[in-house]
Amino acid sequence: MKTLYKLFLFIFLSSFMLSCSKWVDVKPTDRLSEDQLFVNKEGYLKALNGVYVEMTNRALYGQEMTSGTIDVLAQYYYMTGTTHTYFETTTFVYTTERSKTTFDNAWRKSYELVANCNVIIEKCGDAPGGVLPEPYYGLIKGEALALRALLQLDMLRLFGPIYSEANKTKPAIPYVTKASLEVQPILTSEQVMQQVTDDLKMALSLMQDTDPIRTDGVRNTSNTQGPNDLYYRQYRLNYFATKALLARAYLWQGNKADALIQAEALLNEVQAPAKIIFPAVTAASATSADKPDRMFSTEVMFSLYDINRVQMYNRLFDVNLLPTSKLSFNAGNVTETRVNELYTDANDYRRRIWQNVSSGTVTALTNLKYADVVDGPGRYMIPLIRLGEVLLIAAECSPDRTVGIAYLNKLRTSRNCVNVNPADEAAFKTAIANEYRRELIGEGQQFFLYKRNAQQTVPNHAAFTGTKTMVITNYTVPLPDSETSQRN
Repeated sequence: MKTLYKLFLFIFLSSFMLSCSKWVDVKPTDRLSEDQLFVNKEGYLKALNGVYVEMTNRALYGQEMTSGTIDVLAQYYYMTGTTHTYFETTTFVYTTERSKTTFDNAWRKSYELVANCNVIIEKCGDAPGGVLPEPYYGLIKGEALALRALLQLDMLRLFGPIYSEANKTKPAIPYVTKASLEVQPILTSEQVMQQVTDDLKMALSLMQDTDPIRTDGVRNTSNTQGPNDLYYRQYRLNYFATKALLARAYLWQGNKADALIQAEALLNEVQAPAKIIFPAVTAASATSADKPDRMFSTEVMFSLYDINRVQMYNRLFDVNLLPTSKLSFNAGNVTETRVNELYTDANDYRRRIWQNVSSGTVTALTNLKYADVVDGPGRYMIPLIRLGEVLLIAAECSPDRTVGIAYLNKLRTSRNCVNVNPADEAAFKTAIANEYRRELIGEGQQFFLYKRNAQQTVPNHAAFTGTKTMVITNYTVPLPDSETSQRN
């Protein structure tokens, strides 16, 4: 990481005194000219936009940290051939060159963007001013803090140990909070999580009175009266998404009481009957023949916007891909056994992402969640935080199982599924894990659920149904060589 900081912070420090010819190697599509960076609110907005744009990088949420590596680790896909691109991943082999490069790229890109966030945060200063007045000060600094926390929470969840009383004091990862050339110390999981939750709480305090999503909703239509820089709030790490992220962070620590407080406060506000901020997908949208809403886009709290999202679909799921490249629930045919095993309710809207598609020469079961639908809802979305996860957090964390089951069934009802009534705590826990698996496929959360619970059995990648034994140490990916080499 020291090498990265030498490159990026040199550019930063030089730009603040004179001008900036490059935004820390981030290439936002609407990059400002060098004399505008941090001179006015537009400069801050463009700099922050650069972070969002680079989060769609293939190494991060544009593939590997959503539909690719992370979901393969979660054993979603049927895979038996050793020549498959992701076979080493699905079998938890972290020592090959391909695996090491994948994880190293995710690490490098994450900390590049953390460095970017840190400079934005420092340039914001401690209070709004003439260059950066409210509401922009609260929003820009709040989003940068939340993004810094999100990126490093994901690095902890991937590279750190399972969070437990026994493990939380073990060295995990650095948590970088300043623009500095110094190598930052490796902190324990407990220390990292304190930084994560502190950043998220500060972000919430900055956005609680400045984020228009709380009063005007997501604002997903253009503002014909002026600039659109406070619109399209689903594509920013907004106040509500930050609150959901804080609930996710508390749950990672096993702090169910505080996770429940955040989740229920959030649900009470965004689902108030008088003003529902994130309405459930309608049956018409979920089942539309020509423009289906496979994202359930109205429920997405935070999503990246990527006009090239279809490229991820083409690389991972397209029907024409060779069996050694395609992520599938079968061996490249029309067998739906694994689909039926996952979606036990035939009426489940989520099941509709799996369809037998024909290219003219090949017909095969294909995951269409990220397939391109021209003018379709959520066409360019890569969801990172959604309402369904918050309902599942509330379900898991409710001390009264009856209340928890009600949250679980609220999600199932919105998916056109029948209610369930798990008989005991073990069955309830399994039901929650299964809903995560259905709800968040392609969004990079299932592996972290297994890891959080230290789950000893996971779906079997080499069979259509059933489970396999999980070696607990496989949940922790070794720190990349690019990081450890700077410390040896």
